[in-house]
Amino acid sequence: MRPEFEGEQFEKGLAIRREVLGEAYVARSLAAADEVSAPLQKLITEWCWGEIWSRPNLERRMRSVLNLGMTMALNRQAEFKLHLRGALNNGVTKEEIIEIILQGAIYCGAPASLDAMKSAQAAFKEIEDERAAKG
Repeated sequence: MRPEFEGEQFEKGLAIRREVLGEAYVARSLAAADEVSAPLQKLITEWCWGEIWSRPNLERRMRSVLNLGMTMALNRQAEFKLHLRGALNNGVTKEEIIEIILQGAIYCGAPASLDAMKSAQAAFKEIEDERAAKG
């Protein structure tokens, strides 16, 4: 582990990040960090996950719903797919995710919702394939 990936706030954020996004994803992200990307990994882990995601007034499920809407509105499909997995981990159902995308069609526009639906379909298939491979 890189020396900058130490400290109480980093550990706090890392624990939440792992719970929401999964150990494998987080391990890959941290392992890929180099002198260029490590400062951003530190910032995101400490402030996004350690500070914001740990706040008490919104449950993780609601934070996931918000992230799906915001990443769809911003047309950030890689983040949308990532947070779709996190949303499932936080108790958002597949049916609710479809409804979020439909709601986004009205408020974010058809192109954003079409891209989000394609990302959702791909993510759902990946998750099903992973489960089938595990047996």
